[in-house]
Amino acid sequence: MKIQFWSIGKKHEPYIKIGVEDFTSRIGNYFPVQWNILPTPKNAGMLSEMDLKKREGATILEWLDKDDFLVALDERGKSFDSIKLARFMETRAQERTKTLIFLIGGAFGIDEAVLKRANLQWSLSQLTFPHQLVRLILAEQVYRACTIIRNEKYHHS
Repeated sequence: MKIQFWSIGKKHEPYIKIGVEDFTSRIGNYFPVQWNILPTPKNAGMLSEMDLKKREGATILEWLDKDDFLVALDERGKSFDSIKLARFMETRAQERTKTLIFLIGGAFGIDEAVLKRANLQWSLSQLTFPHQLVRLILAEQVYRACTIIRNEKYHHS
């Protein structure tokens, strides 16, 4: 199984980049992994919130393959603790999911069409985080799940 992290917006900010790269590298010891930073649509500042989400959604849907397992990060999604996330990922791997994609939406969230296409909507927290920080939290949690799957001691070291 390959893991991909997709995020709408700018490249990683320097204060986030080191941590994201570190955890992404660690995940690479368990699964092939990569980041795809999808650019914000042109003239985004001139678009309404709804139009911006629709444009971002159209780009996401174009990039997806029909067999991709899409996990959309959304505040209304299902909550997991770290062990449940590990079991979810382990199940995906056992069921031979080819590509598992974790999607971080744009500033106004994820378009309904993408949420409908998503195989799972997942909420990291009821708190609101900056998108850049979500990248770091997501990468760390996926790494933590990998270590739980392998019964390694990172989770409670």
